[in-house]
Amino acid sequence: MYKTAVIGDRDSILGFKAIGMDVFDINGRKPSEVLTECAKNNYAVIFVTEDILHMINDEMEKYSEASLPAIIPIPGNKGSKGLGMENIKKAAEKAIGADILFNDN
Repeated sequence: MYKTAVIGDRDSILGFKAIGMDVFDINGRKPSEVLTECAKNNYAVIFVTEDILHMINDEMEKYSEASLPAIIPIPGNKGSKGLGMENIKKAAEKAIGADILFNDN
């Protein structure tokens, strides 16, 4: 059975535990190792806070062409940095061949 995980700092992810998701606090751990651990343990969807996204870019590349796990950036407790929308925009452009999403700027 597939599971759902949330990776990030404690303050940003603790609320997800209340709705039944497995949470992984990166305090003292390498985010890339936590991501690899989740991917190997049947986590189909892995939410990652935007604050640590830049720390796992190389690791995310390994899973970019695979169907599972789906790695989804989410805002941390300090708000959104726009990285999730940027990833969606890149995926849409790759699939369609043109940027069809409106720019909020």
